[in-house]
Amino acid sequence: MKPSRPIAEAAALALYSAALRLLIPAVLLRYGWRSRAEPMYRQAMPQRLGHYLGAAEPGALWVHAVSLGETRAAAALIEALRALHPGMRLLLTQGTASGREAGKALLREGDTQTWLPLDTPGAVRRFLRHFRPKLGVLMETEIWPNLLHAAQHEHVPMVLANARLSEKSQRKGERLAPLLVPALRSLRLVLAQTADDALRLSASGAREVRVAGNLKFDMAPAPTLLARGRAWRDALARKVVLAASTREGEEQPLLDAWRALAPPRPLLLIVPRHPQRFDEVARLVQASGLSILRRSIWTDAPPQAAHAADVWLGDSLGEMALYYAAAHLALLGGSFAPLGGQNLIEAAACGCPVVMGPHTFNFADAAQLAIAAGAAIRVAGFAEAVACAVGLVGQPDLAAWSARASAFAAGHRGAAQRMALAIANIDDVRP
Repeated sequence: MKPSRPIAEAAALALYSAALRLLIPAVLLRYGWRSRAEPMYRQAMPQRLGHYLGAAEPGALWVHAVSLGETRAAAALIEALRALHPGMRLLLTQGTASGREAGKALLREGDTQTWLPLDTPGAVRRFLRHFRPKLGVLMETEIWPNLLHAAQHEHVPMVLANARLSEKSQRKGERLAPLLVPALRSLRLVLAQTADDALRLSASGAREVRVAGNLKFDMAPAPTLLARGRAWRDALARKVVLAASTREGEEQPLLDAWRALAPPRPLLLIVPRHPQRFDEVARLVQASGLSILRRSIWTDAPPQAAHAADVWLGDSLGEMALYYAAAHLALLGGSFAPLGGQNLIEAAACGCPVVMGPHTFNFADAAQLAIAAGAAIRVAGFAEAVACAVGLVGQPDLAAWSARASAFAAGHRGAAQRMALAIANIDDVRP
């Protein structure tokens, strides 16, 4: 006889919590290890376990954006929420150093930024009782079973915004249904990116799900970064191909394909997704026999030596718009290995056409829309991508590709306003 659903769900949560407690030392050691490359991981370590100094004023609106991409997307939503509620106080949480650094720019007087604690029962309970937010907004895929269980117990309504759930993630979630279904069921509202995401989230346990669009379309590239990137591009006598947000295992096949090109080659600009890999990627480029110049060695304009380099390494944070503006075309990182792809919307907003690989399940709808709009094309692998990119940057209609990319991004804006209105209309959190 199978156990009843409440018993199975309680047992799953207890097992999950016990396993997570055992892993705490390893997780904290990993933060320490990562702090060698990103010192911010050493900051405020007690917050990772739900311990805080001083008192906190209750009633803030809490937004959790785990990393850099989610934080940048959350900026548009936070701006729209402030427009509806000018006196809003923000509690902003992150899980990564890059996200926390980017989040500083979103804070105003009276706001608070902290690490989201590990998802153990005690840590999340201490977090919620210390800050006592009036509502929590989790970005995209941040489903934490103990956090949502505790929020329900502490009467904090929770919203999943810019929500997405791929077919692959849904299949994985089915194996953990006793853990994930009650977490999704506890959400007051889910604001999905696409109709397909909404169907999968509903089937996985979410109760109230609405399609609201993708916040990443509302991300406005900084004009100063766009202007600087275009000035760099105009100063070069070469075309520029950007490998954007590359992941481990992608750079070597890219470099092999690039090295096989007959000179003169375009300039290859590589921007790794994770800052802790900057040095590793630099070593890969050098081992491939290609000359390299790192962005971190200059401040404003590239030095004369940069004009002759085979590869530029974009080893800086917060300058992705600059890199897209400097490029004539981008290869989409995370899409050439089975990693689901990175955000191609930012490239389009900067007027940069995209060549993507076969793996874009994290952004399936946006990828298909971009292809249909003539802002992107799909290829099978890096060898084909490099050949395609080199061919395309030499075409006279490249400017038309750029214009189609910009128009595609502009045509899908508005998600921030829709989500802010839906959140503001939750009955028990209206001001």
